[in-house]
Amino acid sequence: MMLGLFWKWKFFLLADRIYEAIPIHHEFFPEWLQSATVLRIAFLAAAISVVAAWITEQRMRRCVAAAVTWISATVMIWHQGSYNDMTFVTFWWCSLWAFWYTTRLEIDTPEELYRKAGRLSRVIVSVVLLGGASGKWTAEYWSGNVLWEIYFLDRDFWVFNWLRSSFDGDTLRNIATIYSRKVVLVETVAGFAVWLLPARWAAIIGAVVFTSIALFSNFMLFSVLSPLIGLSLAGWMPRPQIAAEDVPPSENQMAASMGG
Repeated sequence: MMLGLFWKWKFFLLADRIYEAIPIHHEFFPEWLQSATVLRIAFLAAAISVVAAWITEQRMRRCVAAAVTWISATVMIWHQGSYNDMTFVTFWWCSLWAFWYTTRLEIDTPEELYRKAGRLSRVIVSVVLLGGASGKWTAEYWSGNVLWEIYFLDRDFWVFNWLRSSFDGDTLRNIATIYSRKVVLVETVAGFAVWLLPARWAAIIGAVVFTSIALFSNFMLFSVLSPLIGLSLAGWMPRPQIAAEDVPPSENQMAASMGG
């Protein structure tokens, strides 16, 4: 989550200057959700509170910091200047998970919390993947037209620079179609599969899928995908070990008799 916001910082400053210089007024949004000041406060509050929640050991302070992070993220996904930015959408989902997790730390047993946290992270990752896939099941994406225009024509990125220098126009257009269909199918299959898989397999697949999207499309996408990579890896958290002294005597005796 921290990496996602900090990765976004430079772009946020540029977008903030443009938003201030060219005001947009849409009747759908109340006045306070059009204010550039509100958006700045929400972004900074989210960045500060997520760090505070990470370094704070006292339970109440940690829960308050996590709540501030989630509330700030909620403001950003409602705000006119940021509602359509996927960075804040994925950040919102992860901040919701983090808030839930911090409130359960001293309530659930470690084993129970491990199971719940992994299951919830897989559900959220599936929702995000299927949401992205559902928007891509269109003729334009299946034909490759969308990604052809966004990436293959003139995007200055190592993958597409290499493809343009290595293949002629017709071949490149066919590659764009294959690439686009691969994106649609991977998001769809992963979205259905992740929440059904064991926690650690789901963690690996989720992290690999999200990392590969940024590595082979646009490094700026790490602002969107870093929170999801971290959320996927929640399933990789070490399983709590139950110490011998924590096991009831009757269970110790049973284990001893079975072993002897």
